[in-house]
Amino acid sequence: MAAKESAMKKIVIKVEMPCDRCRSKALALVAATRGVDSVALAGDARDQLVVAGHGVDSVKLAGALRRKVGPAEIVQVATEAKKKDAGGRGDDKKPPAAPAAAAIPAVLYYQYPPPQPPVGFVYEPPATGYAYGYQARPDSICSIM
Repeated sequence: MAAKESAMKKIVIKVEMPCDRCRSKALALVAATRGVDSVALAGDARDQLVVAGHGVDSVKLAGALRRKVGPAEIVQVATEAKKKDAGGRGDDKKPPAAPAAAAIPAVLYYQYPPPQPPVGFVYEPPATGYAYGYQARPDSICSIM
């Protein structure tokens, strides 16, 4: 399957970072996250992280910052659309629609086969004596049965 192109995201997260060590720890954590292109500090108190990248999950990123650094709050999530500059004109062409037969369903499920009707079992004792390997002993003095 072809990878889905994701637009560039700009995420602003406010994190409680009282010292320089906390700031460097937060910057290192965000920079190591998959899909992050750049990280910057913002705000008067340098308590906001501005993250830019493709395919970055803002909720997971904020959760990781909460676990490793301290209280974190998502302030803004903005998606920047790609701009094509073809000779100074902005051509907005839509990609051709995929045929309906080739569309992948949004929800995948497993369908079980229909239940089979119950099969009736009938037990019939062997026609002569006991099952294989055992024979009846007429002179048995077994008192258990």
